[in-house]
Amino acid sequence: MGIQSGKNFINTNAADVIMGVAKKPKPIYVDKRTGDRHDLETSGLLPKYINKKDYGITPEYICKRNEDVKKAQEEYDNYIQENLKKAAMKRLSDEEREAVLQGLKKNWEEVHKEFQSLSVFIDSIPKKIRKQRLEEEMKQLEHDISVIEKHKIIYIANNTTYPVFSDLTKTSQNRANSTLLSVYQP
Repeated sequence: MGIQSGKNFINTNAADVIMGVAKKPKPIYVDKRTGDRHDLETSGLLPKYINKKDYGITPEYICKRNEDVKKAQEEYDNYIQENLKKAAMKRLSDEEREAVLQGLKKNWEEVHKEFQSLSVFIDSIPKKIRKQRLEEEMKQLEHDISVIEKHKIIYIANNTTYPVFSDLTKTSQNRANSTLLSVYQP
């Protein structure tokens, strides 16, 4: 009833299988003794990229980015150095130091004289506030005097102005001067 062939398909298939190349199994690895199987290629255990021609070469965009970062760092360092040179500290000479010290002592004497002239009986809030203010000024002046007497080398910032040393009779000038001093300890 249908078309018949004289070919023996069973023998032909058997010969093809015997003569054919065997199929390679898919590479896998087993990570547990229970037999969990995983693909070997996607695991990262095979050296996949080591044979490429650009293996181990830094990409151009990273090199360019590194150069840009270096340039920016150099510009920033130059800017900082320039600002440090502008804001360099000036060393206070011995004569100026003595003048500042004498001015501070004179201010302390004036504040102390004013403090001594207060009444013994402080009965009002303004008197109490005035006494506290004078005590704070005396304490600050004593601190400034002790710092200047203690340290022989004193630096002053160049970018700020400080009062003339011959006119140190006012407490506000004295306080402004004491905040500008930087002390060097060898």
